[in-house]
Amino acid sequence: MEQMQYETAVKRLEEIVAALEKGGITLDDSVKLFEEGASLAAFCSKALKEAELKITRLSAAGENANEE
Repeated sequence: MEQMQYETAVKRLEEIVAALEKGGITLDDSVKLFEEGASLAAFCSKALKEAELKITRLSAAGENANEE
């Protein structure tokens, strides 16, 4: 998942969920899709946490600059 964009990961995750909900695929394919989805969900969660941390740091830096 190197170099993957958050939006691309979310779109693929949505596709996986739709395929699993639709059914009609083999158990092996379902398991593979589930594994891919779990990996994408972890990637998205990490990306959101990193963005939140960055925003928190930038906000704190801005508040410190205003105090000077």
